[in-house]
Amino acid sequence: MKATIERAVLLKSLGHVQSVVERRNTIPILSNVLIEADASGQLKLMATDLDLQVVETIAAKVETAGTTTVSAHTLFEIARKLPEGSEVSLAAAEGKMQVKAGRSNFNLPTLPRDDFPVIAEGDLPTNFELPVAELIQIIDKTRFAISTEETRYYLNGIFLHVAEDATGPVLKAAATDGHRLARYTVTRPDGASSMPDVIVPRKCVTEIRKLLDEAEGNVEISLSASKIRFQLGHAILTSKLIDGTFPDYSRVIPTANDKLLKVDPKSLYQGVDRVSTIASEKTRAVKVGLDKDRITLSVTSPENGTAAEEVAAVYDSEAMEIGFNARYLSDILGQVDGDTVELHLADANAPTLIRESEKSPALYVLMPMRV
Repeated sequence: MKATIERAVLLKSLGHVQSVVERRNTIPILSNVLIEADASGQLKLMATDLDLQVVETIAAKVETAGTTTVSAHTLFEIARKLPEGSEVSLAAAEGKMQVKAGRSNFNLPTLPRDDFPVIAEGDLPTNFELPVAELIQIIDKTRFAISTEETRYYLNGIFLHVAEDATGPVLKAAATDGHRLARYTVTRPDGASSMPDVIVPRKCVTEIRKLLDEAEGNVEISLSASKIRFQLGHAILTSKLIDGTFPDYSRVIPTANDKLLKVDPKSLYQGVDRVSTIASEKTRAVKVGLDKDRITLSVTSPENGTAAEEVAAVYDSEAMEIGFNARYLSDILGQVDGDTVELHLADANAPTLIRESEKSPALYVLMPMRV
């Protein structure tokens, strides 16, 4: 195999594929990137961790077609340190790959292509498209609530399912860690009507989100009950899905919370951020006191003292106090783009519903804390 490629193009592609590769691998071939040079002038780069696979195709000057595998992180670091604007020559033969650019010359060990595992062959039955901007919203508005608790593995991802709403057929994305819930709803795309309920793993969500920053137009999504594939531009990401049952999260969404608080999300976010400076790392609790048209935020810490701040708001129900985890509340407020956020409350022990408005596609539920 022999090919020449512009350093910037190689670096960008390697950046996409090498982040899938785990730093510590007991199986040596999984540390490598598969490089396939095609006589038609294309270079295909592929990396996998057996659960997730990324393939990217880029243009190159191919002198000799062929395939090899080489350490993904090493090649990425070499490309990163080569001079800007340089042409990189990749030549593989007899268990070695020579990487040349300008006066730099590297010889790297390779492993045979036949040892490289491929998880992504075959068609997947459900196929639909989503605009890049819409998929970004789906991910950004929900992923902060994904659980990191490995024992509840079925919560370690974003749950996607189709449903019927008052507005018609929809696609819903939800994530929860048991303390907060985030849900985002979009109109059901054509082709998604018979899709199975799926849980997209956290690592897949992270990797696809990186690729979306440089994508435009639509993302083609194909899935089955066990795999999902995203195709965008020159990149294809395929992942296994979490084999588990996501809980019926609709049961925790309150429908009868009768106390309505309207407040500027930025003012509340900044107030929570300031008073939580002294909150203990263990509890991160902030007390929210509600009175006519104002909120009093307060934190009491045995080690660090007390803090309080008033925030103007619209509220005309009876006075009450409720405690929240400051970071969880801030995470939700940070997702609200408008000038007003609604908090629908019941009492100090009941979950609170948070949304921008009744028509907002994003909805959040936050469990209270004792303070």
